[in-house]
Amino acid sequence: MPSPQADLQRGFSLIELMIVLVIVALLLMVALPSYQDSVRKGRRSEAFTAVSTIQQAQERWRANNTSYTLLLADIAANANTPNGHYSLALSAPRTPATVNIGFTVTATATGGQAADPGCAKMAVELVRGNLSYGSGASGASTIDWTDTKRCWAK
Repeated sequence: MPSPQADLQRGFSLIELMIVLVIVALLLMVALPSYQDSVRKGRRSEAFTAVSTIQQAQERWRANNTSYTLLLADIAANANTPNGHYSLALSAPRTPATVNIGFTVTATATGGQAADPGCAKMAVELVRGNLSYGSGASGASTIDWTDTKRCWAK
């Protein structure tokens, strides 16, 4: 028959529980940012799809008109992606002389996606049939057209 003192020694002490909580907190501190970056990277596909859809709609518009349009309403495109992680905009190309023969589509991250470093803005420019891919950080007024692998890597 077990003694009454053996029953008192069962269970975990407060120190043991605190050690477990500290270990779990450290694991979360390491894993959570990596997980969030992976989620943001996965959501970029939403911008890829929306930009591709606008490009195709622009080509259909151009087949029936003398130039590309700079209005999303003309090509029946939404101003936001389906899940709302990006807002979309059409604008003239960087070179003013190419307005009638090109366009720029910009997807700007919104909400939690705006924390995507360096890829909060993603843009595609078409001028005379040539595509250029660019990206920019949140709040940046310009797009970096030189580093295409950072955000547009497939």
